[in-house]
Amino acid sequence: MAEVEAAASAVAAVAEVTEAKGKELHRLERKWSFWFDNQSKPKQGAAWGSSLRKIYTFDTVEEFWCLYDQIFRPSRLIANADFHMFKAGIEPKWEDPECANGGKWTVTSSRKANLDTMWLETLMALIGEQFDESDEICGVVVSARQRQDKVALWTKTASNEAVQVAIGRKWKEIIDAQEKIFYTFHDDSRRDKSSRGGRYNV
Repeated sequence: MAEVEAAASAVAAVAEVTEAKGKELHRLERKWSFWFDNQSKPKQGAAWGSSLRKIYTFDTVEEFWCLYDQIFRPSRLIANADFHMFKAGIEPKWEDPECANGGKWTVTSSRKANLDTMWLETLMALIGEQFDESDEICGVVVSARQRQDKVALWTKTASNEAVQVAIGRKWKEIIDAQEKIFYTFHDDSRRDKSSRGGRYNV
């Protein structure tokens, strides 16, 4: 965790120096935040999300690439740790008002190289506003797990099937997923209610 925060500080310093030199930075449409969550050593009795930390909020292409290259590659994650990239102002938690009525599309991977590719393609699609329904998207999570790694795209309004299916189809195309991907409601996950793979699929 200390290494991640140290690297984020270095990225901030690079951004400041770049601006100080008068170099033109390429601004994004909106601000995004990277988060880190290490669940590999949970403290006894600790609430879920207590290890979640916001690392850095950025709004330029240059900061994004610096952050990605220095820190946020999933193949570097230890088992049971997560990276998140969410719109600034939204916490990657079910309880966040923007996420409370939402859900997520999920894809799994058993190869680290493939995981890095899917994650990067998703990040670039989000910051590049490639989704027609971009206002409906909250963010994305990549999770390193011992058996199978996962990438999940979080959205706001789970009940709007047409919008979610459009997002799912676009995402599947972006990450070049060959198999079906499934959408689950956060409400179902909260209740441990299985919907046989998900409410929607594409």
